[in-house]
Amino acid sequence: MKLGAMLKDVLTSLFRPPVTQNYPAQKAPIAERFRGHLFYDPAKCTGCGLCVKDCPSNAIELITLDRAAKRFIIRYHEDRCIYCGQCVLSCKLKCMGMTNEQWEMAALNKQAFEVYYGKEEDIETFLESCSHAGAQPD
Repeated sequence: MKLGAMLKDVLTSLFRPPVTQNYPAQKAPIAERFRGHLFYDPAKCTGCGLCVKDCPSNAIELITLDRAAKRFIIRYHEDRCIYCGQCVLSCKLKCMGMTNEQWEMAALNKQAFEVYYGKEEDIETFLESCSHAGAQPD
């Protein structure tokens, strides 16, 4: 590269405002069809398991507490998820979806990436039964 061309680029860059975006102070608008954080509605779920079967990265586990009473828990591993949206497409009853509002999901430890979906009392019961068994919920 010639010195004159480089000097010209340096001088024009000094008097031009920066092109970079000041993230996180200024956030760009997110596309409407962007696939971010998974959400789940346990009231609609029948426990068919299609979301689990069709997930290419094994990021979803269906835990059945009582099939007759429709008590299910979904264990979602965000660190495994590739955000393809296949689980949402496979769900016949539309009880799963991906939001475009929550997409900043960084964390300092790996435990934050394991999310339980379901009714609060069912999740508490399941986690207590796992802790009494002396094992981590896996």
